[in-house]
Amino acid sequence: MTPGGGAVIPGEGAVIPRQAPGGGRSPAPALAPSPARFVALGDSLTEGLGDPVPGGGWRGWAALLAGALGERPGGVELVNLARSGALAAELAERQLPAARALGPRFASLVVGANDTLRAAFAIERVAAALDRAHSALSADGAVVLTACLPDPGRMLGLPAPLARPLARRMRAVNTVVHAVSARYQGVHLHLAEHPWAAERACWSVDRLHPSERGHRLLARGFHAALAAAGLPVGPPPALTLDGPPPTRAGAARWMATRGTRWVADRCTDLLPGLLGLALQECRHGLAGSGRLLDAAADQATRTALAALEGAGYGSDGSDGADGSEGTNGADRRPDRADAPDSPSGPDDAPPGKTAATAKGAATMTG
Repeated sequence: MTPGGGAVIPGEGAVIPRQAPGGGRSPAPALAPSPARFVALGDSLTEGLGDPVPGGGWRGWAALLAGALGERPGGVELVNLARSGALAAELAERQLPAARALGPRFASLVVGANDTLRAAFAIERVAAALDRAHSALSADGAVVLTACLPDPGRMLGLPAPLARPLARRMRAVNTVVHAVSARYQGVHLHLAEHPWAAERACWSVDRLHPSERGHRLLARGFHAALAAAGLPVGPPPALTLDGPPPTRAGAARWMATRGTRWVADRCTDLLPGLLGLALQECRHGLAGSGRLLDAAADQATRTALAALEGAGYGSDGSDGADGSEGTNGADRRPDRADAPDSPSGPDDAPPGKTAATAKGAATMTG
């Protein structure tokens, strides 16, 4: 029974009015408005790795941001669909349909780092997947959040011949994220060169996922970008930590107990291709022709972005009326050691576009 004399139907929340003592009906209580939904799509960064909660599990920047959205506390409900290890294609094929079914007011698309760590990396596939997801969610009326990401090779402190190929891939992904966000007027956070991204305390022991402090700063960055875009937000997420910051001893323990397995799991896929790319890097370095790698990578990214203009993605997230791959060429270009795979320069934008988002979007810059 409710205080007003109504009966709540289990699982429904509807109230059946009872007769008032005088024979009339009691006034129906006002129902609280349903909370808006924030659906987070992506990989382990959005899942919350690096920000553990008591009893197990992860919280992360998306949960911290959800609590600061809307004009009243609790006005936004978070549904986190992100999955550790997810690639851009998985986001578009599996997470996107589930997200659209929820009718989100806000949605985040933060993905791509895992793609750079795969031997079969192809910027065309990443671009097509991100464009498909952003197009569909924007057409549904969601405010779409994106972010460009730091270079994993630099975060891991890899030697230059190994780090440079990964840096090219990450710059390619970031260029695509910038362009797609601008195309659909999303809310973009420029994380790749943000000052706090260089702070060791902002990263967990694995050096690839934010620590609690990093997740809080990430949430605050998105909060500021949404506020700058004129969207309703509450007070920003606090910077006060709930747990201790990561330590060097903790990093050593992680590498000894879990890090070796983590690296091995990825090396079975990445290592052969990365070694080939490293040998190519050394050859061009000795010949003084490293700029050729940058130029070829830049062209590959330009081609991927140009293909999006003719891909014909509809608001249903499909590739076109005939269901084909259109002109994105995702399956036509192999990822070879002699076929560089990213643009030159940090977060380069293609001709005719800028790294900043288009009119109506908000960009946080470092």
